[in-house]
Amino acid sequence: MNARRAGLLAWVLLVLLQPAWYLWLAPPAGAPAALALALTLPPLLLPALALRKGLGRALLWAGMLALFYFCHGIVAAWVVPATRVPAVAEALLSAILVMSLGFGARRGPRPA
Repeated sequence: MNARRAGLLAWVLLVLLQPAWYLWLAPPAGAPAALALALTLPPLLLPALALRKGLGRALLWAGMLALFYFCHGIVAAWVVPATRVPAVAEALLSAILVMSLGFGARRGPRPA
């Protein structure tokens, strides 16, 4: 699998993880799940607007946003033991997304 496909797959899985996390796997105890989804899902969907300009640009924006989700996943896994599984999954998917961008840039065309 090439880096671009790995990044796209990680991005899609990160988008699908949010509703699964907040609706089924570990719903928030002190707030409605809809509020958690309203805060976490739209930023992940924003890079889809850049798909018109190419997958590379959309993945770049998704990778920049993934840094926030990586931090969120690490903190949630550390602080709330009940959310450890989805939180670690979020951190791993975010790391895969960012690393795929690095590998994709490294293997991309070189200027002459």
